[in-house]
Amino acid sequence: MSQKLKPLLGWSFALLISASLTGCSLLPAEESALKPPLVKPAQENYRTVTVEKGTITQDIKGSGSLESTKSEIAQFTGQGGRIAKMTVTSGAKVKKGDVLVQLNVDGLDIQLKEQQLSVAKAKLSFKQAKLGGDSDAIDIAQLQMEIENLKLDRLMSTFNSKQLVAGMDGQVTFVEDLDEGDFVEPYQTLVMISDPSQLRVALRVESGAEITSVDVGFPAKVIFGSQEFEGKVVQTPSSAPTTMNEQLRDRYSKTLFIEVPKVPADASIGAFADVIIVLQQRDDILKIPRSGVRSFLGRTFVRTLEDGNKIREIDVETGIKGSTEIEITKGLEEGAIVVLQ
Repeated sequence: MSQKLKPLLGWSFALLISASLTGCSLLPAEESALKPPLVKPAQENYRTVTVEKGTITQDIKGSGSLESTKSEIAQFTGQGGRIAKMTVTSGAKVKKGDVLVQLNVDGLDIQLKEQQLSVAKAKLSFKQAKLGGDSDAIDIAQLQMEIENLKLDRLMSTFNSKQLVAGMDGQVTFVEDLDEGDFVEPYQTLVMISDPSQLRVALRVESGAEITSVDVGFPAKVIFGSQEFEGKVVQTPSSAPTTMNEQLRDRYSKTLFIEVPKVPADASIGAFADVIIVLQQRDDILKIPRSGVRSFLGRTFVRTLEDGNKIREIDVETGIKGSTEIEITKGLEEGAIVVLQ
């Protein structure tokens, strides 16, 4: 090997060793793994209530409306026909005898005039026969006059049957939605008239089962806006009159009727009122919210919170149920903490 290369090789080897050592010193020292943080178990939050004594009321609440105790259903009873004109609208005031609905007369008006003329001619003939003094002519003229009068009466009856008239004074509370030319059947309800001076409150519910515990004579609180009145139940599903009308029968089965001796001066048919009927009330009893009572497989129980976080199930017996609270007759003591659902 050349003498000149020896120093060069030595220097290169030294440089390589130095670079290796330097490279090792630049690498970061390996860090030890961190221990996972300790996680505290989440504490469940319960909605609770303390069992307390108080008053609980079982009642029926709802919104009723004023209606008349005296109404008339107007309908054609002989035969139907086609509408010529509906002469009234809902809310209108009418007098007895006013025309409510007019059917097409189909030329009866002209026939009526012609028959009136025939009656007049028969009367004239009878008068002339009497002046003539012929007894046979008089009998014939009298008989002809009677025949023409009978024809007029029957024609008049047919003509009048084409008009539906009010049978009482009052307010129109219902009018069937019909147009000119529509056909109506006999006994089809076309108009309803009600007496606005004789009013009561009708409280209708979704199911008749809700009001089976209400009897005639129960007191009722009736509230019109800021005015409160005392009334009483005068008709329940069990005391409703028998009727063959299916719609009316269904209505009676789900409605309480309440008589109010006095109503606001500005109250009219259809006005709404809040109704409260107290079924029963008990004082100084243990009670909790209804959401605190649980049922499962025929078992009635509550969950109580003891020693801060311990849950315990306790069987209970219940009494009357209010709209939001329930009476506890057995199983709990005053001061117990009940977990709500």
